[in-house]
Amino acid sequence: MSIRTKVAVIGSGNIGTDLMIKVLRLSESLEMAAMAGIDPDSDGLARARRLKVATTHQGVDGLVTMDEFADVRIVFDATSAGAHRRHDEVLRGLGRTVVDLTPAAIGPYVVPPVNADAHLGAGNVNMVTCGGQATIPIVAAVSAVTPVHYGEIVASIASRSAGPGTRANIDEFTETTASAIEQVGGAARGKAIIVLNPAEPPLIMRDTVHCLVSDCDEQAVTASVEAMVGRVQAYVPGYRLKQRVQFDKVPADDPLRMLVPADPAPVRVSVFLEVEGAAHYLPAYAGNLDIMTSAALRTAERLAAHRTEAAK
Repeated sequence: MSIRTKVAVIGSGNIGTDLMIKVLRLSESLEMAAMAGIDPDSDGLARARRLKVATTHQGVDGLVTMDEFADVRIVFDATSAGAHRRHDEVLRGLGRTVVDLTPAAIGPYVVPPVNADAHLGAGNVNMVTCGGQATIPIVAAVSAVTPVHYGEIVASIASRSAGPGTRANIDEFTETTASAIEQVGGAARGKAIIVLNPAEPPLIMRDTVHCLVSDCDEQAVTASVEAMVGRVQAYVPGYRLKQRVQFDKVPADDPLRMLVPADPAPVRVSVFLEVEGAAHYLPAYAGNLDIMTSAALRTAERLAAHRTEAAK
């Protein structure tokens, strides 16, 4: 039987707890060694203890002193952009690989179906944002067929699924996602918008992707988008298209025309998505959190496989 790579999670909130459960339930190559938080009464730490996972409520400082930490090779950070900067300094200083689920963007961006193997040697990889994980694969799919002059994404999530960490990182969310739309998605210019929808009952995550392109092969773009959706569904089964890919000529009086002044007849490619969570720990409507933890799990498994291959 193959030896599993031991991992730890920092952050005992919704994202960290869901990630822990995914490691325990789904992964054949990772072993959950420890969870660190700062609230001794958090549900995440209580659940970890019930699941026989070692815990500390002293954050990263407590984690690195635990006996279990000695064998940990990969650490997930599910805290905040501000806290991550110190966590990264401590953990990489101790030779650990860090998978960052905050918008801190210290390490290179990773979106599994687009560039999973591009940064296997990095000491820190960043999972962008929930909106980025949902939409950047689509921008990349369009970009693979025709140049994308401008990519704009709108992520609409249930207000209930946006905890204190998400709300504190809204500015970083938009900046990090826009940057990754360009660097990973391939758009010449990117824009990200997030909407916290207060509707009751809570609505499932919805994402809209607009790409401005020159005249293109609509069948080829549609095929590329549908193939990409299939690749994301391999690790996020609740990820799906809500309708067929839309193609529209941008009217002369549309403000978007100003973004591509050199193109006399730009085309807007619109893709509408829904992301339903797997409900391992979080409710099904929290697809925004589920896609982040699923992407982080997939990335860590690839990093672990690379480490194992390199050791042979």
